[in-house]
Amino acid sequence: MGTFDRYAPFIQDFIYSHDWESLRSIQVAAAHAIFDTDENVLLTAQTASGKTEAAFFPILTQFWEDPPASVGALYIGPLKALINDQFHRLDDLCDEAGIPVWHWHGDVAASHKHRLLKQPSGILQITPESLEALLLHRHSAVGRLFGDLRYVVIDEVHSLLRGDRGGQTLCLIERLSRMAGVNPRRIGLSATIGDPERTGAFLSSGTGRGCIIPRFEEPRRTWRLSMEHFYITGPQATQRAAEAGAAVPAEVVSCERLGAGGVRAVPDLEDLLDRAQDAEAPAQLAPARGAGAGGQGADGGRADPEVSVPEVSETELMAPTDTAPADADPGLAYIFEHTRGRKCLVFVNSREEAEAVCTVLRQYCEARREPDRFLIHHGNLSASFRQTAEELMRDEEVALTTVTTATLELGIDIGRLERAFQIDAPFTVSSFLQRMGRTGRRDLPPEMHFVMREEQPEPRSMLPETIPWKLLQGIALVQLYREDKWVEPPRLDRLPYSLLYHQVMATLASCGELTPAELAGRVLTLSYFHRVTADDLRVLLRHLIETDHVELTEGGGLIVGLAGERITNSFKFYAVFQENEEFTVRCESSELGTIVNPPPAGERIAIAGHCWIVEEVDWKRHLVYCTQVKGRVPAYFGDCAGDIDTHVLDRMRRVLTESCGYPYLMANARARLAQARHVAANAHLTDRPLINLGGDTWALLPWLGSYAFLALERLLKIRCAGELGLKGLDPSRPYFMQFRMKADEATFYRVVAEQARADFDPMELVYPGEVPYFDKYDELLPAELVRKGFAEGVLDIEGMREHVAEWERAFA
Repeated sequence: MGTFDRYAPFIQDFIYSHDWESLRSIQVAAAHAIFDTDENVLLTAQTASGKTEAAFFPILTQFWEDPPASVGALYIGPLKALINDQFHRLDDLCDEAGIPVWHWHGDVAASHKHRLLKQPSGILQITPESLEALLLHRHSAVGRLFGDLRYVVIDEVHSLLRGDRGGQTLCLIERLSRMAGVNPRRIGLSATIGDPERTGAFLSSGTGRGCIIPRFEEPRRTWRLSMEHFYITGPQATQRAAEAGAAVPAEVVSCERLGAGGVRAVPDLEDLLDRAQDAEAPAQLAPARGAGAGGQGADGGRADPEVSVPEVSETELMAPTDTAPADADPGLAYIFEHTRGRKCLVFVNSREEAEAVCTVLRQYCEARREPDRFLIHHGNLSASFRQTAEELMRDEEVALTTVTTATLELGIDIGRLERAFQIDAPFTVSSFLQRMGRTGRRDLPPEMHFVMREEQPEPRSMLPETIPWKLLQGIALVQLYREDKWVEPPRLDRLPYSLLYHQVMATLASCGELTPAELAGRVLTLSYFHRVTADDLRVLLRHLIETDHVELTEGGGLIVGLAGERITNSFKFYAVFQENEEFTVRCESSELGTIVNPPPAGERIAIAGHCWIVEEVDWKRHLVYCTQVKGRVPAYFGDCAGDIDTHVLDRMRRVLTESCGYPYLMANARARLAQARHVAANAHLTDRPLINLGGDTWALLPWLGSYAFLALERLLKIRCAGELGLKGLDPSRPYFMQFRMKADEATFYRVVAEQARADFDPMELVYPGEVPYFDKYDELLPAELVRKGFAEGVLDIEGMREHVAEWERAFA
């Protein structure tokens, strides 16, 4: 029996009504894995490949044949917006079959939740935070709600792999399963996973099941990709190169082999065979013009049967449709001129930048006397603002552009997007792929345009400060996937003490009094805490009793203490990701969103893509009242850090050493890269990591990822500084660090290698008295656990040691 024939009749009708000519390969593979096995399943495929339908078609078929007696499938999504979108998609699909679809998060009406509690059934869509709240406050109802739970579907599973939120999700699933007495199958969905096998093992933790990762052939793809560079002020890179008399990189229109004396050579048999082979292989990466025969393009990218990147000059991507004001910021003017009449996303790397960019683009509309055509979407905006932007983007009749952060990076359906822009480089290959994958739906190729913005280097700038790090990072991210399909592997070996505090408090708050042994049995057996020891838990519990977060009863049991109740009773307790103290911003009756550090009355703030003047700050109720005005002002929503892998930094180094071009670079970017390569070659920046900047001033370019860089920085300061006479270390993480040093280069390599090789306690890389808070509940932990978690779970000491050992072999 074919896959289609195994589906329930209402699903077959759905497929017919949507004019599907055939099922996609992922849907066939998923059906076999779900119908024919009892294992967990991890579905990985490119964006818009039909993963959601691939998972739910078999699940809904089984529910139609054998209806569950409670909620039968739990769908966990990372964003409320994604929950809202999937709710509508699945509701339409299930309506005819009478399979209810529920969703549960902070923006859902209480009446909807009460109906579910009265008649638990069908599919429940929920965020990790809302599931935490449900287990905490509806503890006694969990058995009735989930007594026949058969599946847990985790969407965008890659987004949960690199922090405590993923650990919380895994803990929640295990706690729910124990409370309800079930062992549901787990199905993970993701477009970008760097190590599927490790992710599958993570997904299956604590279930006693294996994990099937279906293999199937994905359709070939073409990327419509460009990358341009802009100085924020002054002449652009092409103009600077021309003024300096330097050679400006030109596009190679064609290459022909010349014989002796410049006469065109007659092709030999091997040449003709090579050309014929090339003509028959259109699925290869499109080489830069002038590429030699064989599968290697001029940009060094290996032939890839799945991804093609045409030359920018061969496409008609970037014909402007508007004109920016004369004094506009060049990079933002470029975006303004290429978004009119199109439905676009503009990705930035922080909420502050989203506000600044949207405000400027709206000012350009006003200066040109045009209607506002820009929206904004980020996590600090109110639900109404976010939902309005999503609805307008879904409207096929309007062509608007939304400036956004990672909130629209995931799989929310916002209509037929034509192109995406990325200001500067994202931090990860995974993020790049997700953002580009937002476009190219409905049979169009994905289309993304990088806009790299850089301040003009000051005349007295030190050498490393003149390197276009974001341009190199963008090229590296693209090339890593083009060449090797490399994506960041999951980080599953942390010491999650902050999450341990959270789960201890959540368990006591929901279960009531427990003996220490009972608490340990419930918490330490959660698979995410496999590196946490019983001694670690004892240290934590002693501290929590001392600080009144946990109370020791006369009978020797443990309950939540008075200080702990203030934490667990707050709605902010449900989330384990770091939050700042936020103030709700209101204008008359409208809620705009939230900010941190509100200014006094009379000052201006930026939110929702506009400028506002503060009328009043209610510090007790955390409210800011404001009125909209014209102008521009920086926004601040809290810190936004990036985690870059060592593999990305190493590829950035190779971008500087290569002499080839890349097919997606445009004129300014080519000129800026050529200039950076010239500087790097003359200064030997990529030949050896240590560069003398004059006298006793040095620069170290270790080409290490964020946490290996941090480990090296601390090794130098704590274990090497005295012997090297090293002072004034100034890091620009994770690209380079500058310092003054009395020792010579050979001594530096020898001393650093000896110290890295030594069998020292990782705790030695924590400064005396330092308690490095990284995660949300670190401040509530005993200092010794925070220090241990940082030293043994955050710092990449082994990665640092490997690179230092290579330096010793090469340069010492």
